Amino acid sequence: MNESRGLGLLGGLVPLIAAMASVCIGNSFAKALFPLAGASGTNALRLGLSALLLIALFRPWRWQIGRVGWVAVVPYGMTIAAMNLCFYMALRTLPLGIAIAIEFLGPLSIALMFSVRRADYLWIACAALGVASLTLPGAISGSSHAALDPVGLAFVLGAALAWALYIVAGKRASEILPAGQVVCLGTCVAALIAVPVGVASTGARLIEPQILAGGLVVAVLASAIPFSLEMIALKRLPRHVFGVVVSLEPAIGALAALAILGERLSLLQCLAIAALIAASVGISRNHALEDAVPPQV
Repeated sequence: MNESRGLGLLGGLVPLIAAMASVCIGNSFAKALFPLAGASGTNALRLGLSALLLIALFRPWRWQIGRVGWVAVVPYGMTIAAMNLCFYMALRTLPLGIAIAIEFLGPLSIALMFSVRRADYLWIACAALGVASLTLPGAISGSSHAALDPVGLAFVLGAALAWALYIVAGKRASEILPAGQVVCLGTCVAALIAVPVGVASTGARLIEPQILAGGLVVAVLASAIPFSLEMIALKRLPRHVFGVVVSLEPAIGALAALAILGERLSLLQCLAIAALIAASVGISRNHALEDAVPPQV
């Protein structure tokens, strides 16, 4: 029985870790696409192509949604658009691992709001200390005197806020509609917002074959594959285990950025990311994050 349970956990851990690696690699490729398409253009390609993939998969024209469903789905889609755009705007000037770590303040804040454990306040203090450490001068890409860009920091904090709102809106929408419908329609709403913004910024270059192909790679790696793998993991892992493992994403993101983009972090920044991961793991173990870290689009 213990052996079968262990195999079940392994069968959930492998796809979840693969999902996190896929989304981090996808975001690294997205950042590499910025010189050609810009942050908003890359975001438009990711969400626009992801929406087309989900439409082909789910065929939403067969659904009867109703007014109540749309009232729930539209805010969810708006938070997806805001979260992704703010995150990509932050990546213009921030290392990927740091951006992911700071963005985790969103679900951590939601967890704290619904927590009844005093120990969680210690974990949130640990997270705050980590973020404060990241704002100090440190080595970014080889510079020993560089501090985090304030504009990038503002954008990633906006992404964290959008992630918190995404959790609230997603929970409400999932109480009304099946998960597949919520994700498909929410992504379509997000694409309707992101694509015009990206076109206004980048123009017709978005449909150039090289850029379009890069956008498709980002959409598949950062959205399609992770969503599918996380659905498998959610069925096989307890929620608290899922939350703890997801907390490791900033470290995976830092490794992906090092391998693909050559982004190097200082020891101080690595320790700050470790503090944020520890805070996320601590709160997850107290089950406060059980419903606060749904699969991201």
